[in-house]
Amino acid sequence: MSSSSSSTTHSLALATTYVVVLLLLHVPNYNAQLNSTFYSTTCPNVTSIVRSADQQALQSDSRIGASLIRLHFHDCFVNGCDASILLDKNGTIQQSEKDAAPNTNSTRGFDVVDNIKTALENSCPGVVSCADLLALAAEASVSLSGGPSWNVLLGRRDSLTANQAGANTSIPSPFESLANITSKFSAVGLNTNDLVALSGAHTFGRAQCRTFSNRLYNFNGTGNPDPTLNSSYLTTLQQTCPQNGSGTALANLDLSTPDAFDNNYFTNLQNNQGLLQSDQELFSTAGAATVSIVNSFSSNQSAFFESFAQSMINMGNISPLVGTSGEIRLDCKNVNGG
Repeated sequence: MSSSSSSTTHSLALATTYVVVLLLLHVPNYNAQLNSTFYSTTCPNVTSIVRSADQQALQSDSRIGASLIRLHFHDCFVNGCDASILLDKNGTIQQSEKDAAPNTNSTRGFDVVDNIKTALENSCPGVVSCADLLALAAEASVSLSGGPSWNVLLGRRDSLTANQAGANTSIPSPFESLANITSKFSAVGLNTNDLVALSGAHTFGRAQCRTFSNRLYNFNGTGNPDPTLNSSYLTTLQQTCPQNGSGTALANLDLSTPDAFDNNYFTNLQNNQGLLQSDQELFSTAGAATVSIVNSFSSNQSAFFESFAQSMINMGNISPLVGTSGEIRLDCKNVNGG
């Protein structure tokens, strides 16, 4: 090789390196902005305050853990983890995310969020954001129900706006194909392992009949039940949700241990006993990358717990408001002065 072509190659390599470095500089590194010790001096007891309020709520409502983690999930998928889901419709907020299709008459636990916020304001006024409150409540809900613990990264701030249209389009639906759900996760930077691990949150909590009754009687217009539904489980569900019954009646998402956070959800999928279409698809979609992950989590609970904790951290890192963006809401339902 001549010296001129060698120097050209060297120049190209340098230029490529320079471009790669530039690209890396523009990749948002939320881990650097959020950290687990954010409130160590301003509100050192933040974790125990949230955990205590969460524990109190669980004593009178076994569903509340699942409800609180769902609020964090539905928050993070719309404009990032900014507590926009908590804002009521009022003079400042024209359209609330609470009224979006995935949330209306469905999301719950707002009263518990208010109780936690009151406790935080009493101890550390004006310090802890509602977005961080949701992240901490999700972790407490999981660990108090027998699941893993993790160090929640903190430092998010609260939004000044809500995005109802985004809530209608960005939040995964129980009726969607695995391909659609995968792309919604991908759109917020979450991969297939995150999808399967976070779906494992359906190891506790309830779902309304209207979210799965399509599987019981007339699946995809066939006039028959979903063929991937275990026949005895189908009979049980048809008793809970008769054809013209109440769409708001409840069924356990995990038929075996409905209030415990464990890996039984994945064993249920292997037995064709996933409640939602979006659950069962993880195992029953032929050739899907999700199948081997379901099998792994079913056979190894600690592998599931480890992946779940990491995926919760990943989800909590979606587009947080930091620094001087947004605000620290004094009342999670309303923007300050709104």
